[in-house]
Amino acid sequence: MARHNREGTGTDQRGHRYAISYQPDWLRLVKVTRGLESGRQSTMTLFRNPAPGRQADPGERVRTRITSPEQDLDFEIAVTDRNRAVKRVRVAYTVSSPNPGSEEIVFTLENDMPPPNGGDT
Repeated sequence: MARHNREGTGTDQRGHRYAISYQPDWLRLVKVTRGLESGRQSTMTLFRNPAPGRQADPGERVRTRITSPEQDLDFEIAVTDRNRAVKRVRVAYTVSSPNPGSEEIVFTLENDMPPPNGGDT
């Protein structure tokens, strides 16, 4: 049986703080990709699930919410995955930029939590 969401936090390349509400038996990590002032991109792990593996099979519908009040960023995704085959979801989110215009931030949510005791479930 699927378990209730857990809460985690993370900080990105520019020091922006995030709250992550996640399915503990589905989400392994969240990466964030932002543009740098130099024009290059930087990708880093924003959050890693502290559990060593899943305790139960995730439900066929999993939800993840990411918020950052200082950036006015708030979204939630829900994935229905009856076959439990989705491994990665990418979300591109536009935030206001201190420079004229806006900035796109890409969040990559990765599945692949190991099963309990290293076996298959």
